[in-house]
Amino acid sequence: MLWIFLAAAAAPLQVARNAMQRGLVGDAGPWGATLVRFLFGLPFSILIFAVMWTITPDAQPDPSARFWIAAVVGAISQVAATGALLMAMRSSGFAVAIMLQQSSLPMAAILGWLVLGDALGIAAWSGIAVGTVGLLVLSWPRQGQARADLPGGLLGLAAGAAFAVAFNAYRQAGQAFDAGHPLYSAAAALLVAQTMQSVVLSSILGLTRPQALRSVFGTWKPSLAAGFFGSAASACWFGALALAPAAPVRAIGLIEGPIAAAVGRRLFKERLTPRQWIGGGLTAAGVLLTVLG
Repeated sequence: MLWIFLAAAAAPLQVARNAMQRGLVGDAGPWGATLVRFLFGLPFSILIFAVMWTITPDAQPDPSARFWIAAVVGAISQVAATGALLMAMRSSGFAVAIMLQQSSLPMAAILGWLVLGDALGIAAWSGIAVGTVGLLVLSWPRQGQARADLPGGLLGLAAGAAFAVAFNAYRQAGQAFDAGHPLYSAAAALLVAQTMQSVVLSSILGLTRPQALRSVFGTWKPSLAAGFFGSAASACWFGALALAPAAPVRAIGLIEGPIAAAVGRRLFKERLTPRQWIGGGLTAAGVLLTVLG
């Protein structure tokens, strides 16, 4: 049952990281703020892997082609998801974007059914249907505000889809590296993914938006804090995914919703409308049904 505690710990850590990243979007832009998560989290990921390597002397790692393909797919999907999520926060608000991100769970369940052969029962399909309705309510534009609301809703759903791909890819990477030591494998997958993400995204920004790269390093103190929370959250998610399928792991992440609502109201002075509360409630109910199924 360790995966439950890891997933429960990951959710508030992730909300803290998202809040810090959102504060960096103005100076560094969404992709600069995305880089913060990976680049400044890399030293902590190295430390986490070093600890796991030390306490797992009998590990037998197998960096096969399956591991590398899964790690690359997960890394690319996670970068895309993080960028889309930060842009959705700017359009739709902090809490609403986090709720829209919950679409990753039903999408992860469907992806597992299509690609990995996971079995889905009637309850699971019912949950996916209810969750889809909730997401439509959340993302549906307000009357007279269609142009302002639609991009944020679509970006939030895109983030959920990309996170669904990343969760399943990282699950595969952890199982391929050393199935007998899931936490060690999760730490290795985290380190490999963050190294690739840091190098590639830094190179792209250095060539296309050097000002964003300078802003990232110029705000190194808050960036380091965001990196710590991001690395800690990712380590918990990766560890949970190495021990359990993606759908139940993401279900524990439902606690992100109320935490994000509280943080959004406290830090960003956001208030959710009744429609948004209803949409968030339907999404949560759909997620729970999916897991029960």
